[in-house]
Amino acid sequence: MAKFVLGLIVGWLLLAVAVAAYFASGSAPVSTSAAPMPLEKRLAKLALHARINKEMPKSVPIPADESNYLAGAHIYRQNCAVCHGLPKQPPTALSKGMFPVAPQLFEHPVTDDPPGETYWKASNGIRLSGMPGFSKTLSQTQLWQVTLMLANADKLPESVRQSLSQPLASEGTPAVVVNKAASSK
Repeated sequence: MAKFVLGLIVGWLLLAVAVAAYFASGSAPVSTSAAPMPLEKRLAKLALHARINKEMPKSVPIPADESNYLAGAHIYRQNCAVCHGLPKQPPTALSKGMFPVAPQLFEHPVTDDPPGETYWKASNGIRLSGMPGFSKTLSQTQLWQVTLMLANADKLPESVRQSLSQPLASEGTPAVVVNKAASSK
């Protein structure tokens, strides 16, 4: 029995050394264009869903009405659309370079997800995905407004659909300023 336990300990130590060597050698995929590591997606999803199921709110504290949808659309345009897109608009250059790819939330709506799940993701972010947590920059009401707007994306009033239909460039995207003195040389 002692040899068996010793064999297990040595086996685990060798595995730990091999994994450390793999990462230290620069062999692990870390660029956004690299293929994921074996089991990376499965393990990340398993951990994410377990945490969300444990912590997500079970009830929505604000009404699902047009004023909250409109507020949510405004917040979404300013904070989320650059990665997650707008209805009938092409993905932005920024979103195309992300890994994992940010879901385009109007092409692949989250209307089947419980609102608490979307709220949790917006509030906390998702580690190693590029998805930031907005709990320090948006109020709980604002987070719920975005959540409700997304949860009801398939049945939004016309006023909300219109507010989401404009391309992002119309909303104050910084223009490239050319230094005329430098460009004339």
